[in-house]
Amino acid sequence: MSTNTLRIRIRPHAGRRALATLLVLLPVTAFASTPADDPLYPIAGGPPLIGFEEVTITAPEPRYVAPTTRDRIGRIWAPVLINGQGPFRMVLDTGASRSAVINRVADELRLPVYVDAVRLRGVTGSAIASAVKVDTLEVGELLVEGVTMPIVANAFGGAEGVLGAEGLAGKRLVIEFKNDRITISRSHREDAPPGFSTVPFKFNQYRGMRVEVLVGAVKATAVIDTGAQTTVGNLALREALSRRRGTDEQLEEAIIGVTEDIQRASRVRIPTIVAGSLLVRNASINFADLYIFDHWKLNSKPALLIGMDVLGVLDTLIIDYKLNELQIRTPR
Repeated sequence: MSTNTLRIRIRPHAGRRALATLLVLLPVTAFASTPADDPLYPIAGGPPLIGFEEVTITAPEPRYVAPTTRDRIGRIWAPVLINGQGPFRMVLDTGASRSAVINRVADELRLPVYVDAVRLRGVTGSAIASAVKVDTLEVGELLVEGVTMPIVANAFGGAEGVLGAEGLAGKRLVIEFKNDRITISRSHREDAPPGFSTVPFKFNQYRGMRVEVLVGAVKATAVIDTGAQTTVGNLALREALSRRRGTDEQLEEAIIGVTEDIQRASRVRIPTIVAGSLLVRNASINFADLYIFDHWKLNSKPALLIGMDVLGVLDTLIIDYKLNELQIRTPR
């Protein structure tokens, strides 16, 4: 495990500002530490500042799994071999139908680039993108051959690409936030371990991983999307909630997808989200008329996309594609 060192100067006896909890996944009682995704540089030299002292903070940086904390959205990375080279740090995106890489990886592998070769569909829009063709994509017991990979401008969390859903059918993914570990193996239809709850899902590579949930008293379809930072509801869900109880807008936010299109969203506090035995309380989620809801034909009924702001506070998340089942353990 690598280490980040941050040097800061603080004024003695400076006041502290309390952090607001955005959401609680019961029975969560504590949050783990998080890494910085970008390199940290020491403060530039110069004469000392009067009334300030220097403090050095050293914190471990997760290699593969970063949990969601009070001030940072978590992330799931996988160490992926491309054409036998790497591994490259790619963000696991259960909502993506195909994998992608950033331009630097294509350059490093010296792959020929096919200009304007594929249509790339993201949460906020679609675009024509260049692509590369690779012989093999490999991580754990996942091996995909003959893959066309779009080139994206960036991948969230400082990743070198996106690991999408191709090849995941029949696999079992074990994501351990506490232990900074991800394992991809063949599913043998293992039952959930002791202390885990289960949530059934339906999966289609081009329509995502879907579970049936209750948002307050409203039945809705939820797409489990480990590539999304935040949870987003569609306008049909917001309207259904408004009919049953008032929803107060808190602020306007911008949602940026992999195609770099921007859509506006309203952040609203909602009642509970229940998925099987999974219970989320006091959550604030975004509501927006996202492009992806229309593409997935989920605009006409209440739906939401559950992102890493919720998933990242779990202790362990197991995704079994043969059982079509999420197996979940929450922190004690």
